[in-house]
Amino acid sequence: MDSNPIVIIGSTNMDMVVKTSHIPTPGETVLGGKFLMNPGGKGANQAVAVARLGGKASFISKVGNDIFGNQSLQLFVEEGIDTQFLLQDNQLPSGVALITVDDSGENSIVVAPGANAGLTRDNLEPSLEKIVDPGFYLMQLEVPIDTIKFALQYARQRGIKTILNPAPADPGITDLLDMVDYITPNSSEAEILTGIPITDMEQAKLAAAALHRLGSKHVIITLGEQGAIISGGDSIEHIPATPVKSVDSTAAGDTFNGALAVALAEGEDLPAAVKFACNAAAITVTRLGAQNSIPTRKELDQIRQD
Repeated sequence: MDSNPIVIIGSTNMDMVVKTSHIPTPGETVLGGKFLMNPGGKGANQAVAVARLGGKASFISKVGNDIFGNQSLQLFVEEGIDTQFLLQDNQLPSGVALITVDDSGENSIVVAPGANAGLTRDNLEPSLEKIVDPGFYLMQLEVPIDTIKFALQYARQRGIKTILNPAPADPGITDLLDMVDYITPNSSEAEILTGIPITDMEQAKLAAAALHRLGSKHVIITLGEQGAIISGGDSIEHIPATPVKSVDSTAAGDTFNGALAVALAEGEDLPAAVKFACNAAAITVTRLGAQNSIPTRKELDQIRQD
């Protein structure tokens, strides 16, 4: 379907993934199994999700002038992402993520941001000025907070809708939330932002209410296999997840956010958009890896018809 461009502002990494029986505790060495290396980064994953699910993706990011950066650029072109705003840094290397995935599909991730840390507001403004009639800005927190703050201010001044995926969570962003139209934390991120442990649905509702008090207009808290809750302030709705066997949860949240942006840009109401996003994320967790696990629109439409 035709829609306005979705502008993704965020990180690009190369993911190095090891499968193992369990995630090591501090000081523990674990003999792992399968190793794979594939493109990742929350911003890049969300840009790929937007493009594969039928949205017009314009991606603003920074990579190193190195083999990982060149490879990422080529892959974005192949995905049909608008890459004219992808910058290359001659001093900093491309970002990398070291990911451990256990037998249940849970993961542990350490990120070395590299060039992502060099994406500044001075990089951002010329790019944003060139994008005509954006539908949404979609952002995460693997680039400097000051850059995200500038994007939120820029969007608010021009009436552009914003989606903030607060990952990795940073309590320092709470004073920015009054500029956020849709915030999409998972349960652990919501706890970091609000101080409320999410042990059940009632606690999730309390965390959503706290995020509203901090300024967010719409709150969507993702709850893994339990789906997501939506809060508009006056009411809360639970959207159940599609039951699947999880293999690897890497990029599930990124797929959710990309899918959410696509559905909202196409004019879906929020409950329908969240259901669309839950279905997309469900496909992702059945596959190993980040971008190679993100479904296409054809795959998602097939599930919705079944």
